[in-house]
Amino acid sequence: MSDTSSETGVLPAASHLGRIALRVGSLDTLVPFYRDVLGFEVERTDSRATLSAGHNPVVVLDEAPDAPPRARDEAGLFHLAIRVPTRAALGDALRRIRDGAQLSGASDHLVSEALYLRDPEGNGIEVYWDRAKSEWPHNDDGTVAMDTLPLALDDVLDEAAGDDSLPAGTDLGHVHLEVTDLSQSVEFYTEALGMNLRNDTYPSAAFVAAGDYHHHVGLNRWNDRRTGVTDGRGIEWFEVVVPDADALDVVSDALGNAGFDVRTSEEAAVVTDPDGIEVRLIQAD
Repeated sequence: MSDTSSETGVLPAASHLGRIALRVGSLDTLVPFYRDVLGFEVERTDSRATLSAGHNPVVVLDEAPDAPPRARDEAGLFHLAIRVPTRAALGDALRRIRDGAQLSGASDHLVSEALYLRDPEGNGIEVYWDRAKSEWPHNDDGTVAMDTLPLALDDVLDEAAGDDSLPAGTDLGHVHLEVTDLSQSVEFYTEALGMNLRNDTYPSAAFVAAGDYHHHVGLNRWNDRRTGVTDGRGIEWFEVVVPDADALDVVSDALGNAGFDVRTSEEAAVVTDPDGIEVRLIQAD
């Protein structure tokens, strides 16, 4: 049986994110961006594109041409965060972004270095790499310390190796969500799902994770989001990968005991968060 405890909850510390799915208006518009600028491998059907790095699926784009754009007051995705394994890979990403898109921001977060941009339909994207965990600073209460400092882009660019594709080891490091009620969302992801509160020092924001990672899910109230997600464009679902069937059963039971409707199968459990975002719990391969 797996160790099904994290610092405070039932989600195993070894849990991590799997894929994220976006409902989009046009694959013809988005696929070249995700392939040529971000560097993903693409497997495409008529209405779906799966974006991978080193044969690891990271992002799913589901085409829905009639889906309306996300409303201004609607909860949903702040950004999806693509984690690359090295600073050289971050340098390559920066070069591709400068050549083919518009960088909207860049930050040193103490635990990581990050680049920010938007895809052609306005979905927020972060590309980042983590500093060694031994270098992460911590607050007096044991939570991880993070900040938003300027990033020396020329230094990052100097690390670039000249690769046009994302390397093996790239994955979905975290998702950052815009929520309607911060305390309610924190309660769901910590008390019900079993993640740990890792940082709440930013105004109107909180960061939670399985185990001692800096965050797998970011939550903020920086914009006035008053309604839950709809069937419009934006985030459809994201996956949380747990080690095995025992862990899946324990987490599913905890969610059910907390009053959430959990749809289960042999290999997955599906629940929606307070804003209607679908969280899919799956077993590791």
